[in-house]
Formats: sequence, structure tokens, C-alpha cells
Amino acid sequence: MKRTAFLAFALIVATASAFAQSKVYFTKDITPEGLVKIYKALGREAKGRVAVKISTGEGGNTHYLKPTLIRNLVDEVNGTIVECCTAYGGSRQDPKRHWQTIEEHGFDSIFAVDLMDEFGEMRIPVKDRKHLKYDLVGEHLANYTFMINLAHFKGHAMGGFGGVLKNASIGVASSAGKAYIHSAGKTTDTQKAWTPEYLAAGPTQDMFLESMAAAAQAVHNYFGENILYINVMNNMSVDCDCDGHPAKPELQDMGIMASLDPVAVDQACLDKVFSYKGKPGDDNKPLIERINRQHGTYITDYAEKIGLGSKKYTLVNIDK
Repeated sequence: MKRTAFLAFALIVATASAFAQSKVYFTKDITPEGLVKIYKALGREAKGRVAVKISTGEGGNTHYLKPTLIRNLVDEVNGTIVECCTAYGGSRQDPKRHWQTIEEHGFDSIFAVDLMDEFGEMRIPVKDRKHLKYDLVGEHLANYTFMINLAHFKGHAMGGFGGVLKNASIGVASSAGKAYIHSAGKTTDTQKAWTPEYLAAGPTQDMFLESMAAAAQAVHNYFGENILYINVMNNMSVDCDCDGHPAKPELQDMGIMASLDPVAVDQACLDKVFSYKGKPGDDNKPLIERINRQHGTYITDYAEKIGLGSKKYTLVNIDK
């Protein structure tokens, strides 16, 4: 075997081996203390200017991660809550109304909060250019040197489910960037993207999921080793925090998952939901049906394919 071919093969093996060793940490303790504990278990210290990416929740929604739950973690890392405006009509599409929602949900009274696309947006490179030529994110992303991707794991009307991959892609994208991802790179026009005519002729579901994976990888690569991922599995409605009138959760709270590998942690949450033995009053079937209806699990398949992470992981229960 020629030296160049051997080195290429060795790199592929090393990369696959690193992904195969991805660890996902788990705790049943959905408390402020539990969040700090699982963050510390990751062994990656959040330093410098730390962005804590969450969803501040649509007006009327009560399922988002509450300030009281995340306060200890944000204080621990001296972080700033970061968000971007949405790409659809609602209480968070324009900065003025978004700030009102942030205030109503109690974030700005406790934390420093930054609407990253309030004054503009910027492009960051994408590695997978199947659909996207770039990722369009809030320009204030450049102000941060570390990101904690703190996601609420739940269902989603369009993606099937929302976890850290969605939080990195749609969540970090500006309003126009969200339209760009949803349209699989066809438009940044937030009005055009939702017209019946455009949707009828627009991208397939898998193209949308592939675009989300590519955008999540862009954010991951932007921060390099200065990013980590946490999924909180509570209030798991079939609807997202972006829904002002979400369905009542039918599945009981499960815990918190965390990893340095975004694919592994989303996959671990999916596995936990799909393998759960439900019962009356604690039913996983509605969430599974929502995920399957939107082919939601495909995002981890594709994210693994493009090298963002691995669906194979070792689960570490930090409660034991």
C-alpha cells in the first residue's frame, strides 16, 4: 500500500474509532444540581465567552427549559443565554416581540441574554454542500468562544423531534437562515418559504433533514473542541417549544443526556424513547408516531454519514 493511501486509511480508521468511543452521560436527576453534575461529567470546561444556546419558548408555551432549572449551570460557566428570531409568524419573529417573550418567560431578569441576529447575520462555512452553500447565523455568534448546546428533547411538527442537532442548526440560524435550511438552500425569504405554492414545489422531507444536519455540522466545526451538548428529557410533548399551544406531554420525564458528540446524544435519547415500555399515563407511542411520521430519525443517519458524529455510543449512568 502506498504511503498516501495508508495515511488516508489510517485517518479513516482513527476517526471511526474516535466516534465509536463516544460517551453519552445520563442522569435521572432533572434539577439544577443534576445539570451541573452532568456538565462536569463531560470533562470539558466551558471557558472564555460562553454562549448557552436554548429555546426561550414561544409565547403561550410552558414546556421550555425554565430559568430556575438552568440557572446553576449558566452561573457555573458565567454564560450568556443566546437565541435567534424565528422564521414564521409568532411571538419571536421580530426582535421587539422576541424580547417581550424573553421577559415574560423570565430569562432576562436572571441572565444576560443575546438575540444573536437582532442587528444582523453572518455566513459560516458548511462542509456538506449537498443543499447548502453556507450556514446563515446570527452575527453575534462571533462574540463567543465556547458554546453549551442546551436543548429540550421533545417532538417537533416538521423535524419529528428536536434535540441538540436541531438546536445547533435551526436554533443558531438567523430568521433568513432558518428559511434557508427549511427550503434546503432554495431561499432565504421568510415570507416565500411558507407559501402553499412554494411548499408544494419545495424540498422533500429528507432534504430538509439533510440540511439541518449540514447546518449543525457547520456550527460544530465553527467551535471545534469548544462546544458540548446536553439534552433535557422533560415535558416531552409531541410539539416543540416553538408551538404556542403544544399538546400535553403523554410521556413522563426521563432524565438528562450529555455528550461531546451531538449525533450520539440525540441517538441515545431516541433509543431511550423507542425502547421504553409505556403504560397508561406514561405513553411513548404519540412521540414515536410523531417522529416516524416526519422520518425524524433520518437526521442522525445523515449526520453520521457526513462525519458529524456516531450513532454508536457508550452510555454512562452517573447516578451509579
